[in-house]
Amino acid sequence: MPQTSSTADEKLANAIPTTSAQDPATTQPAIEVFAIHGAEPEVQAYAMAKYSRSALSMKDSLREISSQKAEKFLNTFYFQYGHRSIADLAHIVLAVEKLSILAAIALADETRWDGQERSTRYQDFRKGGYFTPQFGSSDSGKAAQVLYRETVDFLFAEYEALSEQMFQHLMSRTAKPDDMKQDAYERTLRARAFDISRYLLPLATNTSLGQIVNARTLETQVSRLLSHTHAEVRHLGVLLKKAALEPAYNVNHESYRELVAKIREASPELGDYAAQELLRDVRVAPTLVKYADSSNYEIETRRELRQAAAEFMQGATVAKTEPVELLDDDPVEIELATTLLYEHCHYSYRQIREAVAAAGETRRNEIINLGMKHRGKHDELLRAYSSGQRFRFDILMDIGGFRDMHRHRRCVQIIQDFTTQHGYDAPEELEAAGLVARYQATMQRVAEAVAKMEHSETPEGTPFEEARESAQYAIPLAFKKRTLFKMDFAEALYISELRTTPAGHTSYRNVAYAMYEAVARKHPALASYFRVHDVREPVDLLKR
Repeated sequence: MPQTSSTADEKLANAIPTTSAQDPATTQPAIEVFAIHGAEPEVQAYAMAKYSRSALSMKDSLREISSQKAEKFLNTFYFQYGHRSIADLAHIVLAVEKLSILAAIALADETRWDGQERSTRYQDFRKGGYFTPQFGSSDSGKAAQVLYRETVDFLFAEYEALSEQMFQHLMSRTAKPDDMKQDAYERTLRARAFDISRYLLPLATNTSLGQIVNARTLETQVSRLLSHTHAEVRHLGVLLKKAALEPAYNVNHESYRELVAKIREASPELGDYAAQELLRDVRVAPTLVKYADSSNYEIETRRELRQAAAEFMQGATVAKTEPVELLDDDPVEIELATTLLYEHCHYSYRQIREAVAAAGETRRNEIINLGMKHRGKHDELLRAYSSGQRFRFDILMDIGGFRDMHRHRRCVQIIQDFTTQHGYDAPEELEAAGLVARYQATMQRVAEAVAKMEHSETPEGTPFEEARESAQYAIPLAFKKRTLFKMDFAEALYISELRTTPAGHTSYRNVAYAMYEAVARKHPALASYFRVHDVREPVDLLKR
């Protein structure tokens, strides 16, 4: 008679014979799978690491381990013996709020990173305010500070105006379907309007993000941020480390406190015990992140490679390029030297490569050596040394679109600095709305202001140390930046397919389609495997 009450999972489980561990005659193990909740990150890491050093089950290990034991173990095996993979087992949830978009880009620039940031499509960023860097106390610095505030305030005013004007324009040309509610209709078109007005948001704009990272990634992230060129980003590194070392926010604290109060009413002694267990401070990574510090390797190497890039290119004019270029294969020495210089200037990969190839073997080796020269015993190699990927794209796109492309972690990204040198992108919808001239005037005004801020001086007449970095905060997301993306075929196909969907932003849709076209030209036999959407086809604005 059929068993109608069993679910598919139960049938599968019943079909697999299970036996006790004491029965040596059987060949099928008694597999047990269970989720774990409530263990502190470092305690959990210790318990998992014990699998390689103990026959205890996870449940027995967690019952046995205290935070003190975990700290002792991690101090021995992580710091003394260098078993860094242990930190991969401790996952930490962090919220980072009211940082600039510039700092958020720096924070998220990790190959092993999971997180979410506020969306420029679904939120009005004018309400969050902006970050103000320092330009120095000299008269020139004070003047730059005033110009900075005027420029950013102007951009926010234009952002607000453009958001509303584009919303009204889209409403006038897009009829509401009969089966669509008014609030859904307006919400959808408002998002499309924000897609356009986001081009005006400066890098100073405040945002918020959440990240889930393992302790090893957090340690390297903190070190990288502490070594950054921007003061805000260095301060962010301090705050991240502090958040890992100090008591974490307990989402259940209020309800637990109320529960403890009720228990105390019945039994003061039991209430004290409950308070000790439920209201105790939890620190997410007090051991694994405590030694994270700035990296001399990164700081000194950046300084020397910046100088080398300037000397190597000798002030050559930045050549015009296509937005997306699929690069030819290179000998590894040429690729390494070119990539090391690429990050520290604004030239295209091809333009740098030509200079590197012409320079000869000795000069190329000197560049490669610069990237190794200051490397300490525990320093990971710079990202620029990740080579050998067959699909390498040199991409020049607006900063807003780059933020979306930046989320792709299964590729190597070599990011150039923010600049106004490459010009800006303009949404095609501006022409139909009659706003092109106003938009162009805004970008021209900002570019001139940024140039003035970059050259603010101290009383001694030398450029203020961080004037160039501080001026970057006033650059709107419309301006273009260059990034080198290295990947395998699977990732090239994935990005092209995902980012060409009609619901996506026009900026990265065009880039992703250009990536597909570049692959199709170079490897025509592979083109049929791409399931891309043709970005030239009209898009229904009411379909997300």
